[in-house]
Amino acid sequence: MAYDLSDKLVVAISSRALFDLEHENQIFENNGIEAYTHYQIEHENTVLPKGTAFPLIEALLSLNEKFEEPIVEVIILSSNSPETGLRVFNSISEYGLDIVRAAFTGGEAKHPYLEAFNIDLFLSRNEKEVQDAIDQGVAAALVYDAPRDYHPNQKEIRIAFDADAVVFSDESELIYKQEGLEAFYENENANAENAMNEGPFAKLLKTLSKIKEKDDSLLKIAIVTARNSPAHKRVILTLRKWGCKIDEMFFLGGVAKDKVLKAFNAHIFFDDQDYHVGPASQLIPSGRVPYKSDSKLHQFQQHQVEQQPEYHENHEHYEHHGEQS
Repeated sequence: MAYDLSDKLVVAISSRALFDLEHENQIFENNGIEAYTHYQIEHENTVLPKGTAFPLIEALLSLNEKFEEPIVEVIILSSNSPETGLRVFNSISEYGLDIVRAAFTGGEAKHPYLEAFNIDLFLSRNEKEVQDAIDQGVAAALVYDAPRDYHPNQKEIRIAFDADAVVFSDESELIYKQEGLEAFYENENANAENAMNEGPFAKLLKTLSKIKEKDDSLLKIAIVTARNSPAHKRVILTLRKWGCKIDEMFFLGGVAKDKVLKAFNAHIFFDDQDYHVGPASQLIPSGRVPYKSDSKLHQFQQHQVEQQPEYHENHEHYEHHGEQS
C-alpha cells in the first residue's frame, strides 16, 4: 500500500534552507560542480551547521510526538546529486531529525516534484525555484540568512504571516501601489463585508488552523500587517469566514515589523516585501514570498525596478541566490 501524504502537513525544504551550506555554495559558485562534489565527499562525515529553517523544521517534526499518527512530513528537495547528498542525510541522522524522504535532483528543476509529494510549503535559498513553485500554486518562500542570536520558543511553534499578497490575494495591495492609500481605504471600507480571495499561503494557514483544533497549545499564529484601522475589519471578517483562529494580530500602520516579530519570537515570518523581510531576518528566521510571474503586482514591481534601479539594493543585501541548494 502506498504511503499517503494527503492527510499531513507536508513541507519540502532545500538542503541550504535546513543547513548552513553557504561555505560549500561559495565553492560551487567559484570553482564549479567538480570542486563542490570533491569537498562534500571529503567532508561527508562532518556535521553541517543548522540553517535558517532548522528551528522551524525541528519544531514541526516534534508535533508528531503529540499524536497517535504523524501529522507532519518533511521532505528534502535538493539540487545535490545523490552522492553529495549523503552528507545531508548524515547530518539529519546526527541531529535526530525524523526525515526519511528526499529527492536529490542533481541540478534539475525541482518544481515538477512538488505536486508529486503533495507539498504544502516549500522553503529554499534559490530565488528561481521559489518563483517556479509560486507560479505552480505552491506556498513557497525564499529563506534569508539566519539571524545570529535567535532562541526559538521551546513550548510552542510560532509562525507569523503578512496579510496582503501572502495570506490574502494581492488585489488590495495592487490598489495601494497603483492608486495610493486613500483609494486603498475606500476599497477596503466598501468591501469590508466581502471576504478577500485566497493568497499563496491561505491553504497553509488553514492547515495550521486544523492542527490548532486538535491541540491549541502546540501552535501560535500571528498576522503582522502594515494595515491599520479602518482597513482592519476586512481582515478579521475574512479569517472568521475561513474558520482560521489567529492568536495575535498586529495592525501596524507603517510601524516597523521587526521588533514586533522579535517580541512574538516567531520560528519564521513570511512577507512579500524585502523592506520588511530584510530587517526582520536580522532578528528571527524570515522568508520572502514572491508574486506570481503573471500577476499584475509582479508586472508593477518589474516596472518599478526598470524605472528605479536602486529599488532592489536592500533586496540584494539581505539574500543570496546560489544554485546549489
